[in-house]
Amino acid sequence: MHVQTHILSGWCVGNLLPLTERQRVMCMIAASIADLDGLSILGGQNAYWDHHHRLCHNLPFGVLACGTMALFSGKRLFLFAVYLTLFHLHLVMDYFGSGPGWGIFYLWPFSSWIADNRRVAWEFYSWQNITVAALLVVWTVVIAVRRGRTPLEALMPKLDRQLVDWLRRHVPFARGTGAPPVQASPHVN
Repeated sequence: MHVQTHILSGWCVGNLLPLTERQRVMCMIAASIADLDGLSILGGQNAYWDHHHRLCHNLPFGVLACGTMALFSGKRLFLFAVYLTLFHLHLVMDYFGSGPGWGIFYLWPFSSWIADNRRVAWEFYSWQNITVAALLVVWTVVIAVRRGRTPLEALMPKLDRQLVDWLRRHVPFARGTGAPPVQASPHVN
């Protein structure tokens, strides 16, 4: 699946829980960090084919990455479980949505066993992936209108407020909800 889809999945799921802005950012990272191995493209196409879905799409990397993020997040055991769940959501989404032949080396580097997806995966550019992405965008708009925040809340708070205000004025289901205007954060000019 596309990286943007993974990022939105982490943010949307993070909004189901009573988390802080920082913890929701960590949810977005947890849901997309496995794609760090996609940077192998910098070594050329062959390096990408050899290393993507291997170096970071595995349990040892997930435990290490999610454990590190949990150390900086408070509620460490709870958030470790949340982050590791989101990491696994990434693996499941890639198992089905990255195209046949892009299995997951789940136990690498301890085993070269691969979760083969040739019989169950759909093509990378498919209606299924577009549908998942579209549903996550709709879910993001609903969260913005109802909760007054977007995935930009911690990184670009002023733009976040502007987007929420715009969506509340222009999205048909938002009109008449009585949602209050978004208040400026004290640390933003």
